[in-house]
Amino acid sequence: MVTSRLDRVPAPALFLTAGFSQYLGAALAVGLYATIPAPSVAWARGAVGALVLLLVVRPWRWPWTRRTVGQTALFGLVLLGMNILFYIAIDHLPLGAAVALEFAGPVVVAAAGGRGTRHRLAVVLAALGVLAISLVGLDWAGHPATAELALGLAAALGAGVLWAGYMVIGGRIVSRRSGSASLALGLTVASVLYAPFLAGGTLAELTWPIGLLLLGVGLLSTVIPYSLDQVTLKRLGTATFALLNALLPVSATVIGVVVLRQVPTWGEVVGTLAVSAAVWISAPKKRPGQK
Repeated sequence: MVTSRLDRVPAPALFLTAGFSQYLGAALAVGLYATIPAPSVAWARGAVGALVLLLVVRPWRWPWTRRTVGQTALFGLVLLGMNILFYIAIDHLPLGAAVALEFAGPVVVAAAGGRGTRHRLAVVLAALGVLAISLVGLDWAGHPATAELALGLAAALGAGVLWAGYMVIGGRIVSRRSGSASLALGLTVASVLYAPFLAGGTLAELTWPIGLLLLGVGLLSTVIPYSLDQVTLKRLGTATFALLNALLPVSATVIGVVVLRQVPTWGEVVGTLAVSAAVWISAPKKRPGQK
């Protein structure tokens, strides 16, 4: 019933809603950092997402082998590791800048899969965007702790590297079995394996208000975007998908301005636009699963 109603909504609107939901969840997570460490908030996001997906998808209905479970576990570890690094990044950097830096990873993966001037231009634009944000956009001279900026920068770029790995591993897994089942099982395994290191930071401060906020982060950042993506990605044409994907760093910047009052510098604006252009240029002419 819900899916049939969503089918009536234009796919671009659903795609952008998923993007705004994801970054609104990230902005909500930033508000928890004064109480819970960023890595523990990221773990809680993954745990909430895993629990909801387990109840909805019920991955145990699918046939699994030791090998596929291992591959899916690696998929989940990379995904949750990416989220942990990203949440560390937005603890030290503006949301829009962190998202733009993270997008450099997928751009390189997409460009590596093709040849020609278009793909080389995408890599150059992504590199220029990273340099514009890192060297010009961030206030190194005026920041009281440059080590924190350096940590945020490294975490954002590290998240981009893991995002690239997530794309490669995820593409292999989804081509063989249900993407929803793989996501549910992968996130569950990753949440359990990361729990000894990160759960304590969440559980030590857990109250009903904080629990509700963590639930909101998990729903906004994982469950809602994923559910909407399942409806929209197969309905979007290649050109539309490329354009909308390129708008995501800009969407994150808008959320940062409106919710977190993070006004970007001109260096961040130029860098974000350069990365967005790289995302658009590097998009494949035909996406997997599209006829």
